[in-house]
Amino acid sequence: MWFLFALLSAVFAALTSILAKIGIEGVNSNLATAVRAVVVLVMAWGMAFLTQAQGGLGEISRKSWVFLILSGLATGASWLCYYHALQIGEASKVVPVDKLSVVITLVLAFVFLHERFTAKSLLGCGLIGAGTLLMVL
Repeated sequence: MWFLFALLSAVFAALTSILAKIGIEGVNSNLATAVRAVVVLVMAWGMAFLTQAQGGLGEISRKSWVFLILSGLATGASWLCYYHALQIGEASKVVPVDKLSVVITLVLAFVFLHERFTAKSLLGCGLIGAGTLLMVL
């Protein structure tokens, strides 16, 4: 089931890039990011209320709060950079560079989460890196 949701995430991320590139024309990238953030905020809280998950808010640990806030700040920084890159660059070049996050995530997961780095994942990282270079050069 995780694979289905991961695949849907990839499809929606692709749509995000195309829709953003069309929508950002003539709009300040920071303003566009703010509009997107409000939509995501409403949608996320809507899902929390729809699934009655909002009651667990008080049960979140201090450690989880810190890391969720840091994750939110990283997301905000990512979105601001991504929208600005989309505004000044071609989507077909911006998106592959953005997807280097896969390689960076694997390295960070190895360093901080002590997840295994196998020959297969190392090869995959190399192929993603090489593919990114081919697409942007």
